[in-house]
Amino acid sequence: MIEAAQFVEAARARGFDWYAGVPCSYLTPFINYVLQDESLHYVSAANEGDAVALIAGVTLGAKNGRRGITMMQNSGLGNAVSPLTSLTWTFRLPQLLIVTWRGQPGVADEPQHALMGPITPAMLDTMDIPWETFPTEAEAIGPALDRAIGHMEATGRPYALVMQKGSVAPYELKDGGAPARRTQTAPRVEFRGVAANELATRHDALRKVVAHTPPDSTVVLASTGFCGRELYAIDDRANQLYMVGSMGCVTPLALGLALARPDLRVVALDGDGAALMRMGVFATLGAYGPGNLTHVLLDNGAHDSTGGQATVSPQVSFASVAAACGYASAVESDDPAVIDELFDTPPLDGPRFARLTIRRGTPDGLPRPTITPPDVKTRLMRHIGAA
Repeated sequence: MIEAAQFVEAARARGFDWYAGVPCSYLTPFINYVLQDESLHYVSAANEGDAVALIAGVTLGAKNGRRGITMMQNSGLGNAVSPLTSLTWTFRLPQLLIVTWRGQPGVADEPQHALMGPITPAMLDTMDIPWETFPTEAEAIGPALDRAIGHMEATGRPYALVMQKGSVAPYELKDGGAPARRTQTAPRVEFRGVAANELATRHDALRKVVAHTPPDSTVVLASTGFCGRELYAIDDRANQLYMVGSMGCVTPLALGLALARPDLRVVALDGDGAALMRMGVFATLGAYGPGNLTHVLLDNGAHDSTGGQATVSPQVSFASVAAACGYASAVESDDPAVIDELFDTPPLDGPRFARLTIRRGTPDGLPRPTITPPDVKTRLMRHIGAA
């Protein structure tokens, strides 16, 4: 058994100062220690997949050798499969995972861990994530971290430490570490009721975003599907990244980048289907999101890139959700002028949100990006001076 301080301080010495995750009783000493050190950063995510995407965003903007750790119970691997297989693996965005081993064979545990426990190693192997058991002796901590860093630097992909029961001594929590409650803003809902064929197109909206996001001071992260492809077709700029998977993860990715890089304005271009898939992240953005984060939701009420199947977005007031979750401003409209207004207003003390309803459909012959995901990531990191 080790002390929480022994691992966290050894990790800090190697550049790990960002943590995100969902609690497990095995992780309690770590979380309690990190929460009470103001020089470390911990984000309590709504689910484990959001935590993986958030730390990927930290990695995207990392300077001076800074690194991130995602912590989760092994049951949470199910929630994290998509970002682990189509975000961190695809874009080569490394992070250290600490995964607890509930239901480990031979160790009595609750019935919900009876299947996940035995298959945890196989799940990590299947996702091409090398792993070893978490160190339980102080002298083993440094070598384990060095092996993890060696793999991360050589491959650009995650490495996991699988924590067994009783690996870390208890550490008392003196302060819960909750972010300060933000004053709720009133949502603005300003629909003109124009006909569907008179709504702005995605192309119209993206052109406005491009006009307001100069490459020297902003980063634009586009959701998977036609959003990223249309942005690429309009103008392939060094300050842009096009998601190719991990549906719903563009917002936690943007949050991680915005937290790590307060010197940049970070814009997350979201879609209605993606936003509906991970609505819990609205609460995380509202609680932790800084003023340099802008969330733009282009809503055509359909899964456009898969044939136009309807989403349930017409039943949802996303601006009301964003406002209730603590965003500094939240508006929804069918007037594309909200995009101009969103970028023209002075800085706020939290993230801002705008939902614009747009027309269905996409231009004929829409190209796919020819730049590969690792290359677009590397180009962006170089552009913003990241490692």
